[in-house]
Amino acid sequence: MAGYKIDRITSDVQLALSEMFRELKDPRISSLLSIVKVNVSGDLSYATVYVSAIEGREATEQSVKGLKNASGYLRRELGRRLSLRKVPELRFIADDSIERSAHISSIINSLPASQNGGEENEI
Repeated sequence: MAGYKIDRITSDVQLALSEMFRELKDPRISSLLSIVKVNVSGDLSYATVYVSAIEGREATEQSVKGLKNASGYLRRELGRRLSLRKVPELRFIADDSIERSAHISSIINSLPASQNGGEENEI
């Protein structure tokens, strides 16, 4: 039962933070910032938020700096929106998985077509 509660709180935190990111006015925070994953500790002390920007690694790093400065505001707003008894401390980590997946996709798309002229065999 406790695992279900943590999973629900994790998804609620992710949804609320993604809404709050759109409201932030810090120029360091990318407008194309997305939350890749959120991990909430079992005792709700910490929430580790993995974020990634489509613009690349540098934009993600700048966004993380801006989010760390705004973490107090985000934590207070998170407490108001979710009405949790204990609001987790937010930790932001830059994640380049979106950039990596786009790079892998471009590599796959640049591979030459198969030997039969690019058509798949039909069974």
